Amino acid sequence: MVKRGLFVGLVTLDLVYLTEDLPDRNQKIVALDYTTSAGGPAANAAVSFSYLGNSATLISAVGQHPLSQLIRADLENWQVAIADLDPERMEPVPTASIIVTQATGDRAVVSLNATRSQVPASAIPPNCLQEVDIVLIDGHQMAVGQAIVQQAHRLGIAVVIDAGSWKPGFEEILPYANYVICSANFHPPLCQSTTEVFTYLQALKIPHIAITGGDRPIQVWHLGKSSEIPVPPISVVDTLGAGDIFHGAFCHYILQSGFTEALAQASQVAAYACQFLGTRAWMETGMKR
Repeated sequence: MVKRGLFVGLVTLDLVYLTEDLPDRNQKIVALDYTTSAGGPAANAAVSFSYLGNSATLISAVGQHPLSQLIRADLENWQVAIADLDPERMEPVPTASIIVTQATGDRAVVSLNATRSQVPASAIPPNCLQEVDIVLIDGHQMAVGQAIVQQAHRLGIAVVIDAGSWKPGFEEILPYANYVICSANFHPPLCQSTTEVFTYLQALKIPHIAITGGDRPIQVWHLGKSSEIPVPPISVVDTLGAGDIFHGAFCHYILQSGFTEALAQASQVAAYACQFLGTRAWMETGMKR
C-alpha cells in the first residue's frame, strides 16, 4: 500500500558545479561538470520519499517567477506534488550556488534561505493532512510548521523533524515530534556538545532522537537506551543533500521498520547517493528500491 508523506519547508533552485579546487580570490575557474535541480531540505526529502515508492507532497513557497517553473518541472518529473503557500508570489525563489570539490566530495554553498519568504499559517491549504501517514518539518517555514505539527499530533500522524541547524521557533515544534534527526550543527540554546543536545531533547520527552555526523557513526537515543549505528564506507563524489536524502529515506523506512533499523536503511541510501554528482543522479542509475 502506497504511503503518503507531507514535507514542509524550503525549496530552492540548486546550481551545482564540480571543480578541481575552490576558486581563489578574483579567480575564474571552469567546472568539470554541473547539474541543476530543485533543492532544499524538505524538497530533496520529498523526492527521495517519492522515488522509494510513496506519494509525496511538498508544502513550500514557490510562486510564479520564471525560475519557479524549473523547480516545478523537476518536482513533477519525480512525481512530487506541490502545495504552494504563496502562489501569486512574483519574486524569485531562493537560489543556491554549490561548488563540489572533485578530490573530496566536500561542498561549498552560497544560498538564500526562506528568511525573505516566510508565510503565515493562514496560507496552509485546507485538508493538507488528509490521509497523510507521516510529516517532515525542516524549520524553514516556522509558522506553517508549527500549525501543521500541532494538527498532526492531534490526528496521531508521525512527525519527523529535520534538525539541521537551530532556528528560533523550534522550541514550539519539537515537543510535538516523534522523531528528531539532528545534524552535528544543531545546537539549541546553551547546548554545545552532543551530550547537551541529547539532554535538551530528552527533557522535551521526544521518544526517538538521532544525531548524524557525516562519515561518523549515527548516535541514537531510543526507548531510554543509547547506541551507535555505523555509516557505510564509500568513495565520496558529492555530499550535497546527503542529509536531505537520508531524511526522505528515513520517512519511507520508519513506516515499515523500527527506529534503529530505519536509520540504518536510510544511511545506506544516503551513502549510495554520495557516490554521484548532485541530488538526482543516484536515482537515475536505477538504484534498487
